[in-house]
Amino acid sequence: MANTTSAKKATRKIARRTIVNKSRRTQMRGAVRTVEEAIKSGDREAALKAMSRAEPELMKAAQRNIIHKNNASRKVSRLSQRIAKLAK
Repeated sequence: MANTTSAKKATRKIARRTIVNKSRRTQMRGAVRTVEEAIKSGDREAALKAMSRAEPELMKAAQRNIIHKNNASRKVSRLSQRIAKLAK
């Protein structure tokens, strides 16, 4: 347990940030899930629409250090590739 006043404050601050970060991570994962479901169903239009919502979510999460920026870029790239395959 934290002993100093500053350590106690840091613990409270971390707890508040954890709640916010969990919410953002959940929102991001939900956006990615909708893209994956659209791809799985084979609906290219729905996948593109979902991707236009998911990409900013991923990049925003990367900016806020919820996920690594390379991780976000990789997810966007792989999802885009899978959507492109639907056109064929």
